[in-house]
Amino acid sequence: MSTDVTAKTPAPAPPGKSGSASDEGLLQLILGGLRRNMRQYGMLLALGLIVVLFQIWTGGDLLLPRNVSNLVLQNSYILILAIGMMLVIIAGHIDLSVGSLTAFVGATAAVLTVNHGMAWPLATAVCLLTGAVAGAVQGYLIAYFGIPSFIVTLAGMLLFRGLTEIVLKGQTVGPFPDGLQKLGNGFLPEVGPNTNYHNLTLLLGLVLLASVVWQEVRDRRRQQEFALDVLPMNAFVLKLVALAAAVLSVTLLLASYKGAPIILIVLGVLVVGYGYVMRNAVFGRHIYAIGGNLPAAKLSGVKDKRVTFQVFLNMGVLAALAGLVVAARLNAASPKAGVNFELEAIASSFIGGASMSGGVGTVLGAIVGGLVLGVLNNGMNLLSVGTDWQQVIKGLALLAAVGFDVWNKRKSGS
Repeated sequence: MSTDVTAKTPAPAPPGKSGSASDEGLLQLILGGLRRNMRQYGMLLALGLIVVLFQIWTGGDLLLPRNVSNLVLQNSYILILAIGMMLVIIAGHIDLSVGSLTAFVGATAAVLTVNHGMAWPLATAVCLLTGAVAGAVQGYLIAYFGIPSFIVTLAGMLLFRGLTEIVLKGQTVGPFPDGLQKLGNGFLPEVGPNTNYHNLTLLLGLVLLASVVWQEVRDRRRQQEFALDVLPMNAFVLKLVALAAAVLSVTLLLASYKGAPIILIVLGVLVVGYGYVMRNAVFGRHIYAIGGNLPAAKLSGVKDKRVTFQVFLNMGVLAALAGLVVAARLNAASPKAGVNFELEAIASSFIGGASMSGGVGTVLGAIVGGLVLGVLNNGMNLLSVGTDWQQVIKGLALLAAVGFDVWNKRKSGS
């Protein structure tokens, strides 16, 4: 008996081997996590690389506090549209009308406030309702009449562009009331003692940092409770440090200029709200279900027509909000406003990880995709790159993002 026990006793590991084996296992676990989240981490790394390159090429001008603030203001309406477009694409549809709808809503706001003297809060409510009605009509035709979304929204694009010309009579109308202008150009007020920084922005940045860390820790614990793979503690701490550095850097840059723009707060609320809905709410899971496998979703009891209708209604409201923001930023409504906005929003979604076949994508990915395009635009403008080459570069970026998506799916399938 003693001989058998001795034979089964494992031999001691050679000196120096156990450490290397554990290191290899740690590396494999980290790489496995990166491969499973290739869409998310890939675009974040691409955004970081683009920022670093343009920071070098522009001689440090890209990350000047004033330019960072302008970057937020210039791309805020595209980011708003990208959030709604991401939901539409996840559901397996497309919306070509959002650019024209933003122009029509801006024209409506101008006529109500400038020509008819309506109070801007009431005009804002009317404009949001207008966007909701427009989105509801298109959603009803798509969901309940079965007309393809491409056709319905293409017709909407032509319809709203024509209505914009009719409402404005081919002229630019402005300026807007001060309260509405602040939506596109305003900043948070100064509070507290003079610290050479914007105190309210610093406070909000610290709150955001605490929320991000709490959310990451909470998600890790939930994954562990369900016996899911999680990043090793070393890698997880490194991830938290990177997130904290990013949040603090942006906070300090904004706080050293005029503070956080008001539209940035609106964007933050939208990202948090829609992110929660898509991760945790039944409605979000139903959007993923109908985009990922419509027949299976129907068999599971998902009311696909109602979900599709609500997705386009939501897109209409967000397009109206974007229309108010861009009109407020320009301080005028123009018949040519919103041109190619739908293409920017669609490109942001695909660059941010959406799939052509639907069922894949995140709200954060839409924001990252929009920021990639925004940094490209801003950096190339700082370098005085012509608009012709800017279009070429952005087209190549979109093609590379979609090609990466196709390659990633083929590799996962194999």
